[in-house]
Amino acid sequence: MKKLDKYVTKNFLIGYCIAFCVLMGLRIVTDLFVNLDEFTENDKLTTIKIIKNIFIYYSLNSLIYFRDFAGMITVVAAAFSFSKMIRSNELVAVMASGVSLKRTIGPVIILALLLTGVLVIDQELIIPPLADKLVRGHDDIPGEESYGVRFISDGNGSLIFSRKFEVETATLYSPTILLRSPISPGIWEVTGRLKADKAIYNKDNRRWDLYSMNPNIGQLIPYGLLQYNDLKKQPQQIPFYESDLTAKEIPIRCESENKTLLSLRQLITLASQKTKIRDLAQLYSQKHFRITEPIINLVMLMISLPILVCRDPKSMKSAVMISFAVTSLCFVTTFVCKMLATEPIVFDKVIPEFWAWLPVFIFLPASLIVLDSMKT
Repeated sequence: MKKLDKYVTKNFLIGYCIAFCVLMGLRIVTDLFVNLDEFTENDKLTTIKIIKNIFIYYSLNSLIYFRDFAGMITVVAAAFSFSKMIRSNELVAVMASGVSLKRTIGPVIILALLLTGVLVIDQELIIPPLADKLVRGHDDIPGEESYGVRFISDGNGSLIFSRKFEVETATLYSPTILLRSPISPGIWEVTGRLKADKAIYNKDNRRWDLYSMNPNIGQLIPYGLLQYNDLKKQPQQIPFYESDLTAKEIPIRCESENKTLLSLRQLITLASQKTKIRDLAQLYSQKHFRITEPIINLVMLMISLPILVCRDPKSMKSAVMISFAVTSLCFVTTFVCKMLATEPIVFDKVIPEFWAWLPVFIFLPASLIVLDSMKT
């Protein structure tokens, strides 16, 4: 590695650390300022427990904040490092030595690719196993979280309802499971209803053990007895219900926005269950944005770098402002596309794939044009 590459790399990494601390700190402080009262709602908690709760909450949620701000952090780091070189007229010296400015920004692009890999690891390997802890609210105490389960579907096509799911014990209270079989794509027939006093998830056997007044007994009522009062079909007693829906997935599935915490593999598996049309559109939107977001982060950097690399210190401020304006436009466009991905806008159809790839189709060609036209 040449000395120039080492120098640019060092400046960029210093800028990245500063931008990371500033943006992440600002995000955490803002959220803490708005929600501090929720952390102190429980009168039984001591000051030390409240501080510990706050520390655990933001330590875990920093993974999500990094995922959301990764692209912006990279652009801010690039602006910091190159503005320092411009103020010292170092880029003029580089060009005078016969080195192209495109060659100068090479280390930044390589580092951006590596940091994009870190983002993918964070999104696909780190966040999903911790998703059940990331969905808890500010006022929830770790280990005491509970959720209401409102007809969540599993891989069998069944719908699971429970008035309360306790995270610590992995228990569904008064669960009702509607067993279904597919008639045609998107159309299901209810074949039975399974009820129990509680269901506890058995992690070893990947099933829900059912408990009622008689130990390990659940009551399965056939559909015919429900609708036609067919006395020949008597309730069956079964000890467990096998399902691919785990205890860790229930808190994530309780709220639709928490699907962003799932990995790409989990999204594909969930989409294959063919749930409601709107839910299916959200899943496809998340799946495609999971692929395009790392690309968009790189595009934001590529479209801002040629603007940042200017030779005149007097034009540095305007270059930084233009760079951030273009980057913000890309960021806002992506945000708007996420909102429109589940709406029937184009030809009265829901096309999540179109909206997920639209920012790439707009800004990737623009970044290549700007990169090709930069004065080196």
